[in-house]
Amino acid sequence: MTDISSKRLRQADIATRAGVSVSTVSRVLANEPGISDDVRRQILQVASEIGYPIKAPPATSPGALALIASHGVTGGLSVFYEGIVEGLRSEAAKLGMPFDIRLAREAKATPEAVREHLGSVEAEGLFLVGIDPADALCKWLEESRTPVILVNGTDPQMRFDGISPANFHGAYAATRRLLEAGHRRILHLTGSHRHTIRERVRGFEAAIASADGGEGRVIRLPFEGNSSVEAHAATLAALAEDGGFTAAFCMNDFLAVGVLEAVTELGRRVPEDFAIVGFDDLPCAEMANPRLATMRVNRVALGRDAISMMHFRLHHRDRPARHVSHAVFPVAGGSLEARRHP
Repeated sequence: MTDISSKRLRQADIATRAGVSVSTVSRVLANEPGISDDVRRQILQVASEIGYPIKAPPATSPGALALIASHGVTGGLSVFYEGIVEGLRSEAAKLGMPFDIRLAREAKATPEAVREHLGSVEAEGLFLVGIDPADALCKWLEESRTPVILVNGTDPQMRFDGISPANFHGAYAATRRLLEAGHRRILHLTGSHRHTIRERVRGFEAAIASADGGEGRVIRLPFEGNSSVEAHAATLAALAEDGGFTAAFCMNDFLAVGVLEAVTELGRRVPEDFAIVGFDDLPCAEMANPRLATMRVNRVALGRDAISMMHFRLHHRDRPARHVSHAVFPVAGGSLEARRHP
């Protein structure tokens, strides 16, 4: 057997040992696409074993673009999305994934607009952050086979990958905190058309149904409703109509602050007379007086894992869609007293 180390190494030597063509070896060493992962690994292993010089490959990960909702709701929740963006950026840099960001109004996220956004940065993958794609966009994304991750979103038809907080379970747990503190008549303030928020409504309703004597009322704020001002007015109206409610679970901390202001204005003590639980653990929860009890969402982790999901999707485009839910955790606060008996 010829001692390869004693002569000038050639790609033909790799091809012979790996049992592939010289052209296949050449394409792998040039980092060209179209070669299966198994063949690529085999060729690189043989090259390494015989000491063939291999150039360090350039960043070959396809680029991705994040479109972040810029409508009124997101405007109020900018701090929520800042955490997600931090996770997206840091993990993309770690994986060497070219990454860019654009703001986009959900209503204007048309196939034409999205195609233009992707082309402007030569991105293959698309993150829709806080955007539920309309039917026309869904159709185009499927037909174009564009890798998509819905971040802080979910597709009820499971056509696209998604990652979000465990909205149903988090809302269920938040409401159970109030029930376990002895409350039986509980308000739920919500104000968004998004699938993720509907899951929070479902979690609230399921928790109410789980308790003997539980009674819940869902207060739906206007379509863009996400402000403490709207929550303040809605709470005043609800309690004026029926003063028997003693607690509220809110779809986010902004609404919880409005409820706190309304209850205080009515002369009720928080949490002795009226308890409140929010969601997301935003800075306003800590600044409220008393501090809001809420549910913590690890927003940075959502962004990091979204990048990992995209990396997988870019390399396995025919795998079934999957949805990942991150657990949320209770945060204690003065707006919910320790357990009391009904």
